[in-house]
Amino acid sequence: MSNGRNSPGAAAAEPDMDLPSYDGCWALFLDIDGTLIDHAPTPDAVHIDARVKDFLVRLQDANDGALALVSGRAIADIDRLFQPLRFPAAGQHGVERRDAAGRLHRHSVDEDGLRRAAERVAELTARHPGLVFEDKGLNLALHYRLAPEMEQEVHALFRSLAAQMGDQYTLQWGKMVCELKPSGYDKGTAIAEYMAEPPFIGRTPVFIGDDLTDEFGIARVNQLGGHSVKVGPGPSGARWRAPSAEAVRVWLAGLAGASTTPSRTLP
Repeated sequence: MSNGRNSPGAAAAEPDMDLPSYDGCWALFLDIDGTLIDHAPTPDAVHIDARVKDFLVRLQDANDGALALVSGRAIADIDRLFQPLRFPAAGQHGVERRDAAGRLHRHSVDEDGLRRAAERVAELTARHPGLVFEDKGLNLALHYRLAPEMEQEVHALFRSLAAQMGDQYTLQWGKMVCELKPSGYDKGTAIAEYMAEPPFIGRTPVFIGDDLTDEFGIARVNQLGGHSVKVGPGPSGARWRAPSAEAVRVWLAGLAGASTTPSRTLP
């Protein structure tokens, strides 16, 4: 594998980065939390600064629009973070997706059981203020980063809920979070859907992610012969490594050519 030294902007990157060389014909798929931005104690505590928005716009334009955000967050939450920009985005682990033309695609799922499960998660959260409950609409996520002693109880509840809901929903483990999500959809399926559409079709897929949830995207990009990048430590099927979210930002800013004039006006 390349050590990334031949990539634009690599000279500013951290010395232990191991990243692919840019060939000008990529389809970029980017996780958000832990990849573009550092993890925060709660999902609402993060902020996207102007530097990140700037290099994303440059990269999108440089790749003829072939850039999408692929996240566990809902698309409405993604748009809130990146406002006023609206990138192609896959939310809730691939259950909903906005394509490059701005069309919204949402897979049909049975929501009745999920509403009952949400009530039980809300009850546990109410008894333990350190827990943070995200009801994303089609996914339920319970964060215990502020209450690590609750890990076993949170896991037990979500295993119970998943067993009750049968094969329509599945568990998704992440960093200090448990999620209940519709079966059959993940970041890999979202990437595959994008790769069948313009402007992504025919390009080399590149996916960057940091968490267990991102391994589905990593596996799909590997299958498609693209570049998969794991951020941070831990086992992964990724072909490349970046040590931190800051290292990813440095690398992407370098690829975007931070000294050039933006092709669009940013706030």
